[in-house]
Amino acid sequence: MDGGAGGGRGAGRGPDASPALGALLGYRVYARRWLFLLVLSLLNCSNAALWLSFAPVADIIAHHFVLSTEQINWLSLIYLVVSIPSGVVAIWVLDSVGLRWATITCAWLNFAGSTFRALPSLAIKIEDPFAFLMGGQSLCALVQTMVIFSPAKLAALWFPEHQRVTANMIGTMSNSLGILMANLLSPTLVKKEKDIPWMLGIYIIPAGLACLLATACLWDSVPPSPPSGVAARCTSERFLEGLKLLLHNRAYVTLAVCFGGGIGIFSGFLALLEQVLCVKGYSKEFAGLCGALFIVFGVLGALVLSLYVDQTKQFTEAVKIGYCLTSVVCVAFALVSQLQGQTLALVTICSLLGLFGLSVVPIAMELAVECSFPVSEGAAAGLVVVLGQAVGALVVVLLTALSVRRAEPSTSTCQDGQGPLDWKVSMLLMAGLCALFSCCLTLFFHTRYRRLEAEARMSRSIQDDADRVPQPAATP
Repeated sequence: MDGGAGGGRGAGRGPDASPALGALLGYRVYARRWLFLLVLSLLNCSNAALWLSFAPVADIIAHHFVLSTEQINWLSLIYLVVSIPSGVVAIWVLDSVGLRWATITCAWLNFAGSTFRALPSLAIKIEDPFAFLMGGQSLCALVQTMVIFSPAKLAALWFPEHQRVTANMIGTMSNSLGILMANLLSPTLVKKEKDIPWMLGIYIIPAGLACLLATACLWDSVPPSPPSGVAARCTSERFLEGLKLLLHNRAYVTLAVCFGGGIGIFSGFLALLEQVLCVKGYSKEFAGLCGALFIVFGVLGALVLSLYVDQTKQFTEAVKIGYCLTSVVCVAFALVSQLQGQTLALVTICSLLGLFGLSVVPIAMELAVECSFPVSEGAAAGLVVVLGQAVGALVVVLLTALSVRRAEPSTSTCQDGQGPLDWKVSMLLMAGLCALFSCCLTLFFHTRYRRLEAEARMSRSIQDDADRVPQPAATP
């Protein structure tokens, strides 16, 4: 067991403002909270890697299994489609059965999906490999929303106030590390069609490890003693009442629509990146590098930004500034991606897109909880994710539909055998949507930090009670 949950930043920040007072009231943090975070992060990383493992080598996969580009896109798109209804169910499950059983169930589904989709690559003759690939991806898709918004719940239940944003950042950014793994690992492993079985087998390993750790190492959904006053006096609304409160919360709806739209745009960007760049002669390895830099700079930015926000509590300012800068860089990508020979510019743009855009994801998740308290963390973060997945599905379908086959000769490196696509209109639309969402968020989102206010009220009440306790007379 660790020491008492101290560490509020400044007076009135919450019951954790005084370590001695927190220890006196029974607020404690436990070392195994980091084990829980590790398991959830590994599961999140594995699930994200499985999501986009086909995208960086879409052309080779399509040729090997005799599939169209549209079918390959659906192997990524199915994550977004399935996660919309399953996300609503996941919100209820997380608040009903608890974080432990929800995590274990997700780990087994993720492992089963990773195994099922590898079956077409075995020596056994399979008539319809697409059905197995899609079936495996669908099982993994059932897990995605749960593991994406679970870090907010874990941070609230197991971590003290001054570590919540950082813990949420670690759990949330592990999803991005999984995407990084897919962008680096798939092009590295798959040089020829014969390498595909090897790739599918490799992705089973982290899924199996997450399943083993979740089953063997997670013992409780909540710690024996709460880490903070809010965790101790949990007033989270019931599932349906919580959803009603969210829908009537103007600030939350604005954040959910705008930030959910941003999640959707990032999903479309990552799913289609290789197909967009190969038209202009860029290799799949270069597309993987661009995706990797997007993730790396996003994770680094999230680390620095989360530590800063944990200290200052400037959630709104961080999200608004990051989103506005993201829209500018997104416009730059839409223009430069349609030019040949701009490797340095594209590398820089993708890095900045991650630094400004991806880094604010955990901050926005915490902001969703702050502006919607006392609605449960699972519902507040989950509804944003579900909306983002819905927008992501629409974005991928719309961008793909707006692309057209090019008739003139080109320097395309695409290997689907159907001729390159023209993505100009699609990329401009993506940039326009990003700019629209950022403007709406900047102009119309205003909120109080309800959870921090509740912690401050508890702190003042506890301190007042302590001041009223008669002090023992001094002995002569």
